[in-house]
Formats: sequence, C-alpha cells, structure tokens
Amino acid sequence: MKKFSIKNLEFIPAGHEDPQNPGVLKKVIFNVDELRIEGVVQMINWAKMEAGKSFARHYHEYMDEIFIVLSGKAEINIDKENSILDATDTVYIPQGAEHEMKNISADALEYIAIGIVSQPGGKTIVVDKSE
Repeated sequence: MKKFSIKNLEFIPAGHEDPQNPGVLKKVIFNVDELRIEGVVQMINWAKMEAGKSFARHYHEYMDEIFIVLSGKAEINIDKENSILDATDTVYIPQGAEHEMKNISADALEYIAIGIVSQPGGKTIVVDKSE
C-alpha cells in the first residue's frame, strides 16, 4: 500500500511557470515513476460515504485506483493491510488488490477516486467474505 498525506508535500512552481515568480504552485502527488501504470483514465469520481457506511470488499481486474481523502476519516484494508485515512491522505490501490473501506468518522467521508485501466473489458469482482 502506498499511503501518505498531501499536507506533508511542499508546493513547487508548476512546470510552465517562472520559478522565481510563479503564478501557480503544485504538489506532486504521484509521478509516472512511482505508479508505473500504463493505461487510460477510466474515471475521476468525487465520492461520498455517510458515517458508519462502507463499501464491499472487491478488486478490479485491470484498474488501478487512487483515493484522495477530502474530508472525514476512513479505515481502509488493501490486501489484508490496514490503515487509517484522514483528510489530505492519499492511497494507491494496484489492480487485482482486494480492498474495502469504512467511514469511521461522525460525518460524511468525501474523497476523489481516480481509476486507470490497463486494458478494456475488466470487471469489478466482489469478494465473498465467507471465503
């Protein structure tokens, strides 16, 4: 699991800006060398999960996902590795990795979910908890 907090990243000038007097700054969340993903963006979703709710344990055949937590607090499990996500935390979920997430805050959890597919036709497989 690759997880970190965006708040700990430094702002740097965007590549098209004058470094001495930038009009816009950026935080590099992931770069191509860190992700090693080849494919196309399938979706960028703003997701909302109410307090106490969760999504089913599942995996994607050909899709990597990146979650960027905007507000709230979640417990996430990726291939049996647990972590707590707070606002500004980011996590990378590689294709084929079983994952589930639960909102453990009193308010709604909101996050951006980005999906990148390596090939078309992949399915989302819900994992039977009794297995």
